[in-house]
Order: sequence, then C-alpha cells, then structure tokens
Amino acid sequence: MARLIRVEASGPIKIEPAQFPRDEQGNLKPMFICACGLSKNSPFCDGAHKACRASEQAGTLYVYDRDRTAVVEERRDT
Repeated sequence: MARLIRVEASGPIKIEPAQFPRDEQGNLKPMFICACGLSKNSPFCDGAHKACRASEQAGTLYVYDRDRTAVVEERRDT
C-alpha cells in the first residue's frame, strides 16, 4: 500500500529538546515521528496510521483529501 498526501510545507520542522516528553523522574520517553503522512500533529505521530493500516490494501495507491481524513481516489500502485 502507498498513499499520496499533499504537503505544502517548504521547510523543516525544528524539534527542540525542551519539547521532548519526559517521565516523572525527568527521563526521556520514547518519541514517535509520523511515517504515514496522515498525522495532524506532524512531525509527531498521533495514531492516524491505525486507520490506514486497517483499511488500505497492498498494491493500491491511495490519494487523500487536503485534510488527510478521507481517500478521494484509489489507483493501482505501479
């Protein structure tokens, strides 16, 4: 499975160490960066991949709408 997602950013997203999540003792917690392209909290994962994992099929290219919430087109992935 693959997906096309419109990205309009023209530069990087800076992640400051102060933003890193920490546990009660101040130790760094795991941080997950979005790899599916559907997160509303980019560059961080918000769990949006669970929907595409459950519904997308191998061999198909999925085109998502501007809000990355709905598939607007399906094509054979060549």
